[in-house]
Amino acid sequence: VQLQASGGGVVQAGGSLRLSCAASGRSFSHNVMGWFRQATGKEREFVSVIDWKGGITKYAEAVKGRFTVSRDNAKNTVYLQMGNLRPEDTAVYYCAARPGGVTVVTTSRTQFRYWGQGTQVTVSS
Repeated sequence: VQLQASGGGVVQAGGSLRLSCAASGRSFSHNVMGWFRQATGKEREFVSVIDWKGGITKYAEAVKGRFTVSRDNAKNTVYLQMGNLRPEDTAVYYCAARPGGVTVVTTSRTQFRYWGQGTQVTVSS
């Protein structure tokens, strides 16, 4: 079971990036999926979460209105579209999955069982 995050890079403030999280080894089409990020010297924090149908989403206040989470279950992939990026968005971004069969949407990282390796996002001012 693997979650592979990609799409990170270096972008100027105000720019956009789209992160992808591809699952392999099994289907995650019925898992709640989340995005978290960890800046250097800080704890990993919640960014966004989406239920398995894609109908329920939640965002951290810091990214609300700028980031959009979505999923394509046919491709076993979750996306994070990030816009109007700011230097404070610089971090390693991780995708994660809750256990299968669990439908509750949560923002707590301890409730996610499967984690990807992370992708670096750097926003320059």
